[in-house]
Amino acid sequence: MATPARRYRYVGPADIRAGIRPEGAGYRITCPADFARWVASVAVPELAEPVSYVVDLTGVLRLAPRRSEHVACAGGQDVLGAGEVAFTHERAGGQNAPSGHWVVSYVSNQSTGYCPDLDSWPAVASALDRAELPHPDGFTAGLVFRRCPDCGLCNVVRDDDFGCVACAGDLPRQWNFDRR
Repeated sequence: MATPARRYRYVGPADIRAGIRPEGAGYRITCPADFARWVASVAVPELAEPVSYVVDLTGVLRLAPRRSEHVACAGGQDVLGAGEVAFTHERAGGQNAPSGHWVVSYVSNQSTGYCPDLDSWPAVASALDRAELPHPDGFTAGLVFRRCPDCGLCNVVRDDDFGCVACAGDLPRQWNFDRR
């Protein structure tokens, strides 16, 4: 039996969450037609860079402009995953061919509002599969987030250095944003 997906609560600044309106949540992508409508609604320059995403508690992918807050994309709710995703349009039969399909060229768990762990990947992959978007086998850029138990700072662990950048305290090896 599969392990249930972890639920991530918002851990970012309270003032950002306070300004969230549920009707401002990200665009729901439940199937290929939803993705096609979203692509048609987005300005071409926005498609040239990654956009923000969350996977809501029902497993649905939601997309929003890159510079928007993940908690806004989620309508202020908990999520199963969050980060940034980029899409590339691959043309069947070459560059000048009229048809083709979209693929995920980049996907991360980069969200300092939710600090999702690497184990959020199955929920992200499932949401992308539902939208029939071909994707890599894992995060192309996966971040390891840890909260310092001494000073409370959110850290991104780099080069397997589990030391807090602010106070040099030891960071736990296990994801710990479920604790205050």
